[in-house]
Amino acid sequence: MIRLAFVTGTEPGKWFRRYAHATTHRLTTIDADDACGALLAGEADLALTRLPDPRITDEFHTVVLYDEEPGVAVPKESVYAEVGEAVRMADLADEHVNEHTTTEELRAALQVVAANVGVAFAPRPLLKVLSKKRVVPLGVRDWPGETTSIGLAWRKDDDSDAIQDFVGIAKGRTPNSSRAAAPRRNAKEKRLVKEARRKATKPQNRGSRKRR
Repeated sequence: MIRLAFVTGTEPGKWFRRYAHATTHRLTTIDADDACGALLAGEADLALTRLPDPRITDEFHTVVLYDEEPGVAVPKESVYAEVGEAVRMADLADEHVNEHTTTEELRAALQVVAANVGVAFAPRPLLKVLSKKRVVPLGVRDWPGETTSIGLAWRKDDDSDAIQDFVGIAKGRTPNSSRAAAPRRNAKEKRLVKEARRKATKPQNRGSRKRR
């Protein structure tokens, strides 16, 4: 059995279903604002988390799955919401920015934005989950800061078939594919393989029939 913590702003349900269908491993899932924190605390064996994270050291394996679009939450009644398109940083130059560090602080910042005071920046998928129709999450075309990715992290000492099977499913591996890529053959090996195949498919000479 593995315990998997998944960070707010992700939707891993399809992977959970495929994992249950394709393997016999038991999976316990934990919805967490801080999936990495759950991993570090020993509450999870595997974390679907937001990267980069300075807490993830060389003691962990990491696999990046996809990049997140930078986003900004704007008031519902704002001109940005009315247009409904991704914005540029210059468009928001005069706006008050509601700062935050944690997801819980972001929730509080979104309440301020909903009161028509300023904007708040965060990964757009996270804003979509937390907005709850109180604010409008838009993309940012020219985000100058570091972008985020969603990936899997787990302790190297805890590596197991159960974890590797989930990693493979999240990366799109099918039941018919192998965990490891097939080794590449050099030119000589390829030639020998072709010759062996030709010999295997060549019809055998059964000999000529005797004349009566």
